[in-house]
Amino acid sequence: MASSPEPPDHTHAVQPDEESRRWVRGLLEGSRQRDQTIAALHALLLRVAHHEVYRRRAMLGNASGPELDDLAQQAADDALMTITSKIDEFRGASRFTTWAYKFALFEVSGKVARHAWRRQAPVADEHVWDRLPDHLSTLPGARAEQRDLLEALQSAIAADLTERQRYVFVAVALNEIPIDVVALELDSNRNAIYKNLFDARRRLRSSLAAAGHPLTPAEAIA
Repeated sequence: MASSPEPPDHTHAVQPDEESRRWVRGLLEGSRQRDQTIAALHALLLRVAHHEVYRRRAMLGNASGPELDDLAQQAADDALMTITSKIDEFRGASRFTTWAYKFALFEVSGKVARHAWRRQAPVADEHVWDRLPDHLSTLPGARAEQRDLLEALQSAIAADLTERQRYVFVAVALNEIPIDVVALELDSNRNAIYKNLFDARRRLRSSLAAAGHPLTPAEAIA
């Protein structure tokens, strides 16, 4: 006969510190201090979000101060909603404020990435292609030969890449959109996007070689 499962061992369970317990008590439904606690937590989240948005502002091009402040406000608001809905999931493995800050950082990451994506959505128009000779400037030959190479590259991208490889290659290699932004937009991760990009470059090198434009790895599109 199978033995009954032993009860879980709680002797090593982590107990939240007193400050963390006060945060949790204050955020519970029905707490007399709930409104005050929510206001205090929102102020902390806004400070963290504001710092993180400005730290990541290089991803946002010429976004102005008010625009950055608005992103931070949205991130803090959404983080607060998530925290209050997940308050029962806090187990005390870290300080409550450390646990809460993670939600603010996550919201900032997502909003900054999506904002950056809207500002520089991937396209492959003639202006993007005109930037490619800078990447290929180490290749021998005249500009006409480079133009032939670009035309072959355009054809290979259209005909030889999967839809996802084409999307990632155009976004990262042509439009210089950060990997993290592409990963978030495609609901993926950095490793998967790097793999898509690697496979696209390898397939393009093979296609260009077959078309009479062999490239060494050092000459591949960066």
